[in-house]
Amino acid sequence: MPILESLIGPVAKILDKIIPDPEARARAKLELLKLENTQEMQLVQTQLSAIVAEANSTDPWTSRARPSFLYVMYAMILWALPMGLIGAVSPATAQAIAAGISGYLNGLPEPLYALFGTGYLGYSAMRQWGKARGTDK
Repeated sequence: MPILESLIGPVAKILDKIIPDPEARARAKLELLKLENTQEMQLVQTQLSAIVAEANSTDPWTSRARPSFLYVMYAMILWALPMGLIGAVSPATAQAIAAGISGYLNGLPEPLYALFGTGYLGYSAMRQWGKARGTDK
């Protein structure tokens, strides 16, 4: 929360001025930092709860999403082999195929790429977080 972060510094300075006792001032600042951490943790938990629910889903479409994406990427990489052969036999045909694929991929809207990237990276981060906590295997 950028707003909360921007308030912590000024509030801490105000505490320095209005609380003369150093021990009481330190306790007040500690409570302020606890509030900041609590708010941040609640924000992170809220943002990632949908990703966790999706990762724990028993829906076969959801559970196969990541491996399916990897298979598509492998297929795209392996497609370079036949394209190399096509390019050796008929460079014009290989260039036309490449132009067609590029045209199709450039035709997809940018927000779709952003949505996919955000979802995929979020899922990967949650898997790593779960593995670090020991809840995912």
